[in-house]
Amino acid sequence: MGITKRFKSYFLRGLAVLLPTLLTIWILVWGYGIIKDNVSIHINRGLVWLILQFQGEHGLTREDLTRIFVDGMAGSAVGFIIALLVVFVVGALLASVVGRALWRLVEVFIMNTPVLRRVYPYVKQVTDFVLTQEEKQKMFSRVVAVEYPRKGLWSIGFVTGSGLARITQSVQKEFLTVLVPNSPTPVTGYVIVVPKEQTIALDMTIEEAFRFCISAGVIAPDRQEAVALPRAYTERPQEP
Repeated sequence: MGITKRFKSYFLRGLAVLLPTLLTIWILVWGYGIIKDNVSIHINRGLVWLILQFQGEHGLTREDLTRIFVDGMAGSAVGFIIALLVVFVVGALLASVVGRALWRLVEVFIMNTPVLRRVYPYVKQVTDFVLTQEEKQKMFSRVVAVEYPRKGLWSIGFVTGSGLARITQSVQKEFLTVLVPNSPTPVTGYVIVVPKEQTIALDMTIEEAFRFCISAGVIAPDRQEAVALPRAYTERPQEP
């Protein structure tokens, strides 16, 4: 192996090992920056106001408190931690019957607000889809392959239902409602109603199918690796 090929091989191998870690760190830093700049900074300003209200005459000035809690790295982390605790407390509260009842009242108020009711349902669907594992399991029962968008081309799809009653009664067949996701953004896609007999059940979990779509087919379960067909099946017949 030449020096150039060896360098390329080692470089790609190192990149494959380091890139997931670097991307994970980048996402965490990016998320921290978003929360810090849009949430925790306001919490810290609220802390400054509270301290000014309750401290004695010989306490720190507003400028000193702002420099510590708003501009300083260590102080700004306080607001970030409080934001995380608030999210945790809200999640714990919603796990109870009382919390869910209170949140339903909040949603009723939102749905009766002219502007918010146009946006909130769609935002809620997206966040539930991305963040809530139980919702994904509820929406998608299994993974199948369907001939889509034309015969001879196979796409991965998520079964979301048993079709529409009118179609089933008219055609007298068992149907499935399938979401064919886009790649690499499987949160969007196309909903099709296809005869069950024209689908192939795949031995893949919902998470494995998501990884397959997001990676554009690169990351597939080992058990789904295609086995090479005999040469007789792959050769085209000779034209007369």
